[in-house]
Order: sequence, then C-alpha cells, then structure tokens
Amino acid sequence: MSTYAVIESGGKQYKVEKGTTLLVDRLTAKQGDKVALRAVLFRDKEIVAEPKALEKVKVEAKVAEHLRGPKLKVFKYKPKKGYRRRAGHRSELTRLEVTELKMGARKAAAKPKAEPQAEQKAEKKPAKKAAAKPKAKKPSAKPKAKTKAKAKTAAKKDDDGA
Repeated sequence: MSTYAVIESGGKQYKVEKGTTLLVDRLTAKQGDKVALRAVLFRDKEIVAEPKALEKVKVEAKVAEHLRGPKLKVFKYKPKKGYRRRAGHRSELTRLEVTELKMGARKAAAKPKAEPQAEQKAEKKPAKKAAAKPKAKKPSAKPKAKTKAKAKTAAKKDDDGA
C-alpha cells in the first residue's frame, strides 16, 4: 500500500507519489523554485477526500525545467470546395518533481476572545429589528390614473354603445 495523492494543476488532475516527475501547463514559478500543489484526494492508511481534511495535506514539488511540447500540426480540408486551413502549436510546459507528500496536523488559528462577544451582539441586533412590526400602508384616496390604452378602449366602448 503506497502513499499517493491526486493533485490539480491547470484544470487537469494528476496522480503523484514522492519522487514522481510530471509535465503540467506552464507555471509562473522560476526553475528551482518550490511549488505547493492543491490536493484533490490523498491516500495513506485511509483515503481522504473531504475538503476540510485536504487542507492539511501538503504536496510540494520543485520546478525542474520549463520546456515546450512537441509541434502539433492541424490541417482542415473539405473536398471539392477549395477549403484548406493549416495551423499548429507547441504547448508551453513545466516539468515538476514531487519532493514532499504528507498529511500534516495543522491546528486552526485561535480566535481572540473579543470577537465572539462582538458576534453575539451583532446577532442580537437583527433579532430586535425582526420583532418590530412593519407599519400598515394606508389606502390612497386618489383613484388610480388609467393608462392611455385603457382610456382609448373605454372611449371606443362609450362611442359604440351611444
């Protein structure tokens, strides 16, 4: 049973173990820099997939080199139509070497005692506002003005009926 992790880089997922080298889309880090990778899944003695537990997982890699992938040729063609398009590209890649893969026991930062009291006061204030009853609106004494379209149809009915 080996320890491994599934990490995410550039929208793609890779399975890595300690000592693994992998090619990922170009990263901004310089050659020789250490990079922290985001774990999506971790397996040691048991499988860890919960987001809160994955925050404790540490996956570190060293940037070995920056390179370019193989040249890819793209050719589009439609017979008897005179349609031909030629294009191509080379991917910008980074080679990573996984140096560290472990489950850390990070503790949550201790909150100061002043903050919980402020939160309790903030919770009490909205409760008072919710208890207050909204005032009932008085019906307006003015009749509502008819729209032009309704006034025209009413006028036509009066003319037809008279």
